[in-house]
Amino acid sequence: MTYTAVGLETVEPDESAQLGQPAPVSDEQLVSMLVERARSEGLQLTGQGGLLQQLTKRVLESALEGEITDHLGYEKHDVVGRGSGNSRNGSRAKTVLTDVGPVEVKVPRDTSGTFEPQIVKKRQRRLTGVDETVLSLSAKGLTHGEISAHLAEVYGAEMSKQTLSTITDQVMDGMAAWQSRPLDRVYPVLFVDAINVKIRDQQVVNRPIYLVMAVTVEGERDILGIWAGDGGEGAKYWLQVFTETSAATARAWPVSWRPICS
Repeated sequence: MTYTAVGLETVEPDESAQLGQPAPVSDEQLVSMLVERARSEGLQLTGQGGLLQQLTKRVLESALEGEITDHLGYEKHDVVGRGSGNSRNGSRAKTVLTDVGPVEVKVPRDTSGTFEPQIVKKRQRRLTGVDETVLSLSAKGLTHGEISAHLAEVYGAEMSKQTLSTITDQVMDGMAAWQSRPLDRVYPVLFVDAINVKIRDQQVVNRPIYLVMAVTVEGERDILGIWAGDGGEGAKYWLQVFTETSAATARAWPVSWRPICS
């Protein structure tokens, strides 16, 4: 099959002749164009347009949902909340500046106005040190205890174990939904790398976080998956990562491998 390049859009060959577009290009040429665009625009994790922004939003909103669940004492849509005297009352949008760029989050509200969010406090406009935390909380393979330990560091010692457990459960549910989301059947370009991140549980240890990022056929960038390795970076775990990625996308296309992180 051939494609005609219009920026990074694709047009069938017979259409291109009518539209006066350039001559068709091959799959290999299209992949090369996508790689060059990713290089020029950047495929960074942090900063403006960084790929961690979407995950930071999900982590923060999941934690906030856990906070209001603990505050009200019942899950969303639970009949226990009927006649309780306080309930969820929608949310308000708030933009916070983070290490990974500006992130807009939906902060839940309650009808009595007594809910005081902690991970993103009222009038707080800047969050620091979230990049490693988001990577850790987003990775497959972490235990409830490891995720809870990360959140305990974020919230501080004043947070009760029960509240922390509720927040941890909500964050794990939110990330499980992201990890199992439908992927495109085709990704012409993949970027893969591993980053050492400190994982906290009984002690602090460095573990590799494996990342698979992609450029779609429309030229958009996305994180396909994040995995927490159980030791040093190695071929055996990379095989597991590639196997899961391949199964999730159902089929493969020409792939270009480029390290993006040191």
